[in-house]
Amino acid sequence: MLHRSTKSHKFKRQVVIEPYIVDFVCLESHLIIEVDGGQHAEQVEYDARRTTRLEAMGYRVMRFWNNQVLSETINVLEQIATALIEAPSPQPSSEGRGS
Repeated sequence: MLHRSTKSHKFKRQVVIEPYIVDFVCLESHLIIEVDGGQHAEQVEYDARRTTRLEAMGYRVMRFWNNQVLSETINVLEQIATALIEAPSPQPSSEGRGS
């Protein structure tokens, strides 16, 4: 069963995080979800470099195969919920505040 606190997290689909387009992102928790099809089996090195670069920008990247999302939906959702619970709380930004 999904934790109630995950309901407050908003995910956006197909978001540009230069120079990439990510499948899903929760900006507040800096969590990216990638759902990979069969073509990703042939681009493992590219995906690894991409993940490394996104992580260097402060994001956590979770990858799931298409068939895993379809056949193990509850398990995938539970893993995402756990990641959201473990994510550090967003800190208010001091940028853009006047004195």
